[in-house]
Amino acid sequence: MSLRPNFLILMVDQMTGTLCPDGPARFLQTPHLKALAERALRFSNCYTPSPLCLPSRASFMSGMLPSRTGVYDNAAEVPASLPTFAHYLRRAGYRSVLSGKMHFVGPDQLHGFEERLTTDIYPADFGWTPDFRKPGERIDWWYHNLSSVTGAGIAEISNQLEFDDEVAFHGEAEIYRLARKRDARPWCLTVSFTHPHDPYVARRRFWDLYEDCPALLPEVGPIPYEKQDAHSKRLLEAVDFRRFEIGEEQVRRARRAYFANISYLDEHIGRLLDALKRCRLDEDTVVIFCADHGDMLGERGLWFKMSFFEGSARIPLMVSGPGLGSGRIDTPVSALDILPTLTELAGIAPDADAGERDGESLLPLAKGAARRRPVMMEYAGEGACAPMVSLRDARYKFNHCEEDPPQLFDLAADPQELNDLAADPGQAERVATFMAQVRARWDMARFDAEVRQSQARRWVVYDALRQGNYLPWDHQPELKASERFMRNHMDLNVVEEEARFP
Repeated sequence: MSLRPNFLILMVDQMTGTLCPDGPARFLQTPHLKALAERALRFSNCYTPSPLCLPSRASFMSGMLPSRTGVYDNAAEVPASLPTFAHYLRRAGYRSVLSGKMHFVGPDQLHGFEERLTTDIYPADFGWTPDFRKPGERIDWWYHNLSSVTGAGIAEISNQLEFDDEVAFHGEAEIYRLARKRDARPWCLTVSFTHPHDPYVARRRFWDLYEDCPALLPEVGPIPYEKQDAHSKRLLEAVDFRRFEIGEEQVRRARRAYFANISYLDEHIGRLLDALKRCRLDEDTVVIFCADHGDMLGERGLWFKMSFFEGSARIPLMVSGPGLGSGRIDTPVSALDILPTLTELAGIAPDADAGERDGESLLPLAKGAARRRPVMMEYAGEGACAPMVSLRDARYKFNHCEEDPPQLFDLAADPQELNDLAADPGQAERVATFMAQVRARWDMARFDAEVRQSQARRWVVYDALRQGNYLPWDHQPELKASERFMRNHMDLNVVEEEARFP
């Protein structure tokens, strides 16, 4: 591998890391991801910075938690001044390209990427802003409900399938462009899919792969509403659970479609990796496979994300590249760690004046070093009533919200998180230690005030911009037809020669 490797980042949406204890689970039919796992560093306990699409992605790109980025929910503006790995790599001479979803909100739709090959699947404005001033309010036209579960099944095309087919097509085409070396710079290509995110709808040929799947029911069945913790009750209300009858058959169909869509993604990823190899780029390219957050998939009767429980908060992470080695690493890590890993591999020194990062490079862990601090998570989006934070060390997870009782789980003894130890007198010292860490890291009152002010400001701006002439922020990819294929201002001989590889 060269001193300045290329990077291919493969990102998926809402894929739970509980399905990847050491690469994809055996029952998943994912030959390409399993082949990648065999040659990759596999991080079995990787966590999202925040269990919601946009906050997690802004943190993944910046290496900073939402309390630093200000990206609290799915309608928070990603500041144009926020340095991302795309900025750092581009500043160091890399070409940086995005195909697919990143859910940027605001007028800056690039955030360091030199080129963006597709539009996004989600809107770029403030219309999805939650409002902590109205606890319990839900806005059905954009907010999750359980129709994704009750409507699970087969479709040959959907909004989401159309998007990901396009993302994969443009990603593969970009690999061919990069192989032609029209641009001599090293590169970073991020290909970001929207599956297996709900709705739980899959093409029949992938659906049929899971007819006899042994994992179509959750390991932990539904927990009655009155026995759920405070935040889980809020999430059930947020998805309008009383309006839907979710039986065993609906659960089976939703999970089956979810697994089918992982196989659908595997096929697309296989084509990208094959193109990389056929174009002789694999020997100088680091491949990273990750997700933004997980999915509860009916565990405990919960669906989607927005929770610190393992199904929602844990994500897959694999890093493969010549000289990096392979194997399973059980130390808890975070998607926040991807930026410092990329910059270290590219030989880019951190800029301390640009802001403190919350992640740390994964490379020392691969060499047997210990992690310096616990993994941190935050949540201040839909379904919450105040900011929530979480700390995960080698064995325990501690969740805190000023509005709720604390939670403490021993993940070694209780991986299903069924036994909350926070009120156990024998754990009082451990709870106090975690609580001291929370107080040292977060000013919860200030965090809450900043979230509420951000929401209120965005409601004013959104309402105003919907009046009169509406100028959307959604990314419009440029496609210059006059510079494609053969045109009369070009030399045919040069065009044909440069377009061929090898």
